[in-house]
Amino acid sequence: MNTLGLVLVVGVAFGFAYTNGFHDSANAIATSVSTRALTPKAALMMAAVMNLAGAFLGVGVAQTVSKGIIATPSGTKGMVILWAALIGAIAWNLLTWYFGLPSSSTHALFGGMVGAALAGGTQVFWMGVWDKVVIPMITSPIVGLILGFAAMLAIMWIFRKANPHRAKRNFRMAQTVSAAAMALGHGLQDSQKTMGVVVMALTISGHYSGTGIPVWVKASTAVVLSLGTWAGGWRIMRTLGRKIIELDPPQGFAAESVAASILYVTAYAYKVPVSTTHVITSAIMGVGATKRVRAVRWGVAKNIVIGWFLTMPAAGLVAALVFWISWAVIG
Repeated sequence: MNTLGLVLVVGVAFGFAYTNGFHDSANAIATSVSTRALTPKAALMMAAVMNLAGAFLGVGVAQTVSKGIIATPSGTKGMVILWAALIGAIAWNLLTWYFGLPSSSTHALFGGMVGAALAGGTQVFWMGVWDKVVIPMITSPIVGLILGFAAMLAIMWIFRKANPHRAKRNFRMAQTVSAAAMALGHGLQDSQKTMGVVVMALTISGHYSGTGIPVWVKASTAVVLSLGTWAGGWRIMRTLGRKIIELDPPQGFAAESVAASILYVTAYAYKVPVSTTHVITSAIMGVGATKRVRAVRWGVAKNIVIGWFLTMPAAGLVAALVFWISWAVIG
């Protein structure tokens, strides 16, 4: 049963990685596409390749996911808990994608893990949830908003005497680099979350007892995430690229550069999982506010933020229901 459960859980984990890829592809390329710095196909190809590369750049976030949120459950019940957690996260990803709402795949997964663990009687490390999930969830958008605003002000001051048309053309070229950096950061952060769940499943089933991340787990997770990215998430892309604010190339460059920097710092310095959705959305709001506060469509922004706070409890509730139904059938 453990081997069958392992196959099912790993399969669903890859399903989550795929939905993560197409749900979050907008995070890396929406600004570049909206400013016409890159064509949609070129942007998606670049994002897919950089996601693949980013998955091999670290393991700190994966170790936080596999050890810092819930106690590793055991036996068949442990497999059902992971199964339910992933189904809860996938359900929220699909729902928010359908409505074009930029929500966090990261927090959907954590909400699913906590909800399924509580339903299955497994210990939740509440201090870990607070330190590694809740605090970064609150602080990273604030930092993104402030740094986005500051970075855009700096760009406006530095290039205040530049020819506007030439400056926009140069920033459109620079966005190729900033979008690639953002996609690399997305691969660094988000692929590790699925890796952490797969390692938990391998540990529960008795197929792995090490402390690192097996190479095949890194490679397979990275490939699936990249395939999902290549599929594209056009509904969410329209929201990020157009509905919050009409971006120009300097704004797009500033937002992507700030968001990518936050992803690298949190992954390497703090080893905490943050939402690529949260940081790029808040950075876009910050750079947009430099034009004028009313330039940002705060009604759209409000709906996005409400979705952020609903993500963990909603995914957790679905995961708990899936666990109770599955355990009633299996147990």
